[in-house]
Amino acid sequence: MAKYFDVHPDNPQPRTVRTVTDSIRTGALIAYPTDSCFALGCQLGSRDGMTRIRSIRNLDERHHFTLVCQNFAQLGQFVHVDNDVFRAVKAATPGRYTFILPATKEVPRKLLHPKKKTVGVRIPDHVVTQTLLAELGEPLLSSTLLLPDEEEPMTQGWEIKERLDHVVDAVVDSGDCGTEPTTVVDFSGDAPEIVRQGAGDPARFM
Repeated sequence: MAKYFDVHPDNPQPRTVRTVTDSIRTGALIAYPTDSCFALGCQLGSRDGMTRIRSIRNLDERHHFTLVCQNFAQLGQFVHVDNDVFRAVKAATPGRYTFILPATKEVPRKLLHPKKKTVGVRIPDHVVTQTLLAELGEPLLSSTLLLPDEEEPMTQGWEIKERLDHVVDAVVDSGDCGTEPTTVVDFSGDAPEIVRQGAGDPARFM
C-alpha cells in the first residue's frame, strides 16, 4: 500500500521531504508532481524502479527515460552539451521541456537508448520537485505518469493513490498539477527535432 504525503505547494514541510527522499534512497518508486504533470520517479541507479516504471507504463527498451535535475550544473554531469545547444537549453530552463542529448559515462548503461546512447534530461520549474531534488542531491530517474491506453496523465494525487496503490510506494501530492507532458526536443542529431509537442512552446526550437 502506497504512503500518501500531502505537501504544501509553496513551503514544503522539511520533515516530509526528508521522509520521501529517504524512501527513494532505499528503493521506493514514487508518484510526484512537476510543472507539467505527475511523474513516476526512483533513484538513478535503481534497476527495480526502472523495471517497475516500464511495467506500469508498458514501455519497451527504446523508451527514453528522463533524468529530472535540480539545476543546469547537475544536468551537465549527465549529458554532453555543445555551445549552440547549451545556449538553447539554458534559455528554456527551468521549464516544461525534456531534452534528449548524448549521455556521459555518469549515466548507467541500462538507462540509455540502445542505439543512440542518449538520455532525456529536464529541469522543472516546480517548488516541490525542486525541494525534493535539493534534499536528494541527485537527479530522479523519471517518466511521465501516463498509463497505457489513456490519452492524458492523471492529475489528482488521491486518484493516483487509489489506482496505483499496490504498484508504487508513495504518492506526493501538492494540489493541482498540469495535464500536459513536457515538450520533448531531440538535440542528438544535426538539427533539433520536436519529438513530442507538449506543455512547453516548441517555437523557440524550430
